[in-house]
Amino acid sequence: MTAPTKDRNGVSATVRRALRDAFGLWPMHEAKTRLALGRRVPALRAFEDAEVARLRAVVGARPASLVTTVMPTYRRPELLPAAVESALAQTVTDQTVIVVDDGGGLPALPQDPRLVAVSLSRNSGVLGLVRNVGIRLTDSRYLAFLDDDNTWREDHLEHTLRALSRGADLVYSAVERRRGDGTVLDVLSEPFDRKTLVDDSPYVDSNSIVLRRSPDVLFSRIPRVKATLPKEDWEFVHRMSKRRVVEHVPEPTVRYLVNEASYYTQWRAC
Repeated sequence: MTAPTKDRNGVSATVRRALRDAFGLWPMHEAKTRLALGRRVPALRAFEDAEVARLRAVVGARPASLVTTVMPTYRRPELLPAAVESALAQTVTDQTVIVVDDGGGLPALPQDPRLVAVSLSRNSGVLGLVRNVGIRLTDSRYLAFLDDDNTWREDHLEHTLRALSRGADLVYSAVERRRGDGTVLDVLSEPFDRKTLVDDSPYVDSNSIVLRRSPDVLFSRIPRVKATLPKEDWEFVHRMSKRRVVEHVPEPTVRYLVNEASYYTQWRAC
């Protein structure tokens, strides 16, 4: 009789199928990720704490705004200015935009009193940690996220904040995905269902999310490399949606670049 095939963690294919059928793919992927990479979290948390303390001394106290847009960046001098400009061009002007450079250096950025730009003392390679620094250095009622290679339509915050004013806690808009040549690949727009979020490929991207600030609104510090599942966005939305009202805005207010040169996401040729 042939012995059952097991993965690197000693879990047989039969057990993997049973877990998938009972709970969906997300718990199985996350359990494996935590087992393989979770041991690095304490050191990363210590680095994050130290960087927040250091940068608070540099930035000083920030006036409270209605919404903070957190923008992580790493070695994207040709794309970052456009992302920043699209955030500053929002019809909702009561905001702070904080750019957090993951140790790669910053290009010249627009001069605007609402813009704060800081650099970590070294490259962490952990997208969740970089976003957490931006969250912790700011004060606002709401939080939004925009990566350095994407842009927003000027009414992104207007649409999402309107949904939050109706009673939602977390809102995400539709995402228009574009190739490097500017042509449209597709539009991601699907009403929220926590079960399908677990079972299928994630359809909520961090660039489309706006949510109410609270102490637990922080990203995972696990160093999720390109091959790691689930990604930061997937884990974040799954955790945030457990006790929050989630609403989908079908307007495609996010222009997402399918970037084959991404430092964090592995893309196949489209």
